[in-house]
Amino acid sequence: MHDRLAIMLDRLEGASADDRDAFAALIGEMRSVSTGQVLVDEASRPQISMVLLDGLVGRVSILREGGRQISGLNVPGDFLDLHSLLLRKMDHSLVALTNAAVVAVSHADLRWICETRPHLMRALWRETVVDGAIHREWLSALGRRPAAERLAHLFCEVYVRLKAVGLAGDYQFDLPLTQSDIADMVGISSVHVNRTLKTLRQEGLLEWRGGPATVHDWRSLARIAQFDANYLQARLTTAGV
Repeated sequence: MHDRLAIMLDRLEGASADDRDAFAALIGEMRSVSTGQVLVDEASRPQISMVLLDGLVGRVSILREGGRQISGLNVPGDFLDLHSLLLRKMDHSLVALTNAAVVAVSHADLRWICETRPHLMRALWRETVVDGAIHREWLSALGRRPAAERLAHLFCEVYVRLKAVGLAGDYQFDLPLTQSDIADMVGISSVHVNRTLKTLRQEGLLEWRGGPATVHDWRSLARIAQFDANYLQARLTTAGV
């Protein structure tokens, strides 16, 4: 798990080794969380920001009728809520979609970093910019892509992001989510997810049944998804993908 923290520190492009050491010294002890646990509540005022070391965490908005939209997925090595440093109130919740482990940095320490270490501040700012790029891709998928393209794009993105932190390779990775989780990410029903996954499986592109995933034909899956990994930028630097 500490390897994931090292990967996050390594991708703080422009920060010196001394900057990274100073940042690492501010990080608290690891905390374990269970599937379904809310790490940050919507409308709360967090005083810390967290780095995800293990597991998967979703950005969740609860709709008026009780449904939910997962508007983002965090993988190990990600800052979960760096932007909360500048928000008066959280506009969404952070929920553990699997068992997970996190470490935290206080907002007071992050403000100190921003005031005293400009290269590190720019590196952290870049992390939030990449988060914005990922959010735009998800928004484009919800607004313009049919179900098969949405699912293909999600699986391509997750594979690349997990590969960048050493959790995927040879087009195989673990994705211990439910079809309901996937449905809430891509904006279709669980039944539609099941049907679309069956089609992708029958076409020999992808195999996933709620755990290990295998991409059998990356080129075709990426073509269907219109997937271009350039938007991930800093998330790729340590893996060379």
